[in-house]
Amino acid sequence: MSGNSRHTQPHIDAIARQEQKFVEQRTLSERAGDGIAGFAGSMGFVLMHGLLLLAWLLVNTGGVKWIRPFDPFPFSLLGMIVAVQAVVLSSFILMRQNRMAKRAERRDHLNLQVDLLAEKEVTKLLQMVGAMCAHMGLKRLVEDKELSELSQHTSVESLTQRLEDTLPEN
Repeated sequence: MSGNSRHTQPHIDAIARQEQKFVEQRTLSERAGDGIAGFAGSMGFVLMHGLLLLAWLLVNTGGVKWIRPFDPFPFSLLGMIVAVQAVVLSSFILMRQNRMAKRAERRDHLNLQVDLLAEKEVTKLLQMVGAMCAHMGLKRLVEDKELSELSQHTSVESLTQRLEDTLPEN
């Protein structure tokens, strides 16, 4: 293990535990929906549909002599089946996307909390460095405007308001 991995491994383990907990907390219907949506997004699904469509077309255009066509051109039964399947599959995919969006939102909230904590820690460190510079008589560093500004508490509310005032409307 390199030096960095010793310090980062506990964080990686915590993230992995959090992700595992999210996966384990899914209901049976969520697990089934995720499985269906996952399969619907796979190459196997595409290949299976291609083969089924080809077989359907061969049978219903008379290409397979021992099977009588049951859905002649314009293949209205096929159209209906495909339309119903599209509605059902899109529902599974939307449910999965909603769950993934909730998961991403939780991560965003966690990231915000970590960022706010880091901001507070860095501000405190800058204040301590400023106090040490003052004690050591390093006047030029003590009077540095940027250091002074960065050493002040950052108001999340005022940052949020400034951001809202600055960003264009959709």
